[in-house]
Amino acid sequence: MRPRSRDEPNRAATPLELFFDLCFVVAVSQAAGNLHHDFSEGHLVHALTRYLMVFFAIWWSWMNFTWFASAYDTDDDVYRITTLVQIAGALIIAAGVPRAFTDGDFSVITYGYVVMRLAAVVHWSRAAVGDPVHRRAARRYTIGVTVVQLGWLLRLALPQEWGTAAFLVLAVADLLVPAVAERPGMTPWHPGHITERYGLFTLIVLGDVVLATSVAIQTGVDAGNRQLWSLAATATVIVFALWWLYFDRPIEAPDQLPYSLVWGYGHYLVFAAVAAVGAGLGVAVDHERHLAHISGTTAWYALAVPVAVFLLTIWVLHVRRQQHGAVVVAFPVVALLALLTPLGPAPVYAVALLLVALVALTVLLRRRDVLPAPAVPDGGSG
Repeated sequence: MRPRSRDEPNRAATPLELFFDLCFVVAVSQAAGNLHHDFSEGHLVHALTRYLMVFFAIWWSWMNFTWFASAYDTDDDVYRITTLVQIAGALIIAAGVPRAFTDGDFSVITYGYVVMRLAAVVHWSRAAVGDPVHRRAARRYTIGVTVVQLGWLLRLALPQEWGTAAFLVLAVADLLVPAVAERPGMTPWHPGHITERYGLFTLIVLGDVVLATSVAIQTGVDAGNRQLWSLAATATVIVFALWWLYFDRPIEAPDQLPYSLVWGYGHYLVFAAVAAVGAGLGVAVDHERHLAHISGTTAWYALAVPVAVFLLTIWVLHVRRQQHGAVVVAFPVVALLALLTPLGPAPVYAVALLLVALVALTVLLRRRDVLPAPAVPDGGSG
């Protein structure tokens, strides 16, 4: 297994990587759907806690494969089979999501997670053999991932009241593995390829939001509630605006280790927030149909909070580093105003209006930045 070049021209996502993402979105859909259901039922703390824990397993498995593939995608038979085993693990994770939400039973998710991560150990073991330059880093990954997986399996034997604390400890241990492993010398992941992969997964999660919203609206319309058409249009505007704000300008590729860790880890909030927007829109539909067992203000916060988290995370990861002036101030201001919308009239429409205004501001400033400066008349005598 030879390393890929960090300077490889025209590096793009492969069909296997796209298939990997497609299978992962099944788990994302399960997590968002159960968040929607539990929130509408009024199990707020339970819903949020379970969602963040389940989404960690989904995101971390996806992220580790993505960065490894960027450095070592040889596309040989062993690589393909090992990756398909990882995909099977993702499907096991998806199958375990409902039990995690309803019963707090994370055993199926843990088994799927361990399948994925031990397949990653096979990848890293091959890299340690085939890449002498980065052998120390690959060995650290191999040892670190294996040890943490033993911890996840031992967690299943702990009393249930210890589950959350043990989860936090093991999640931190998982997060530390790349930070420690990459210190001898960064593995040769491709910066442009990484940004493309993250953008593609953002698109897939946004697509799941569109599907979840469409199904929720369809259910309401089939029940005879024609007023949901305006909510459907507004939800579409919100999803379009989120897409626009993420892809407004070319994303600066992470290059150095500290920033790459912040950028890569920070996307946990991007992906989780986008998926939660779909759940929040579903809760809004339930409230309009009088099916939600929560107050209107709480229902609207199910949408406003993930929108605000998305905006603040994009501001930290992209906007502050790449843009200047009014737009840098506008992102946190709009995020704050989004959190205030549930206290006023027509909160969903207010969120959409705020996002459209922010999109308009980014477009105007981008056009100003790319337009040539006006010519200065020659002041000399003819």
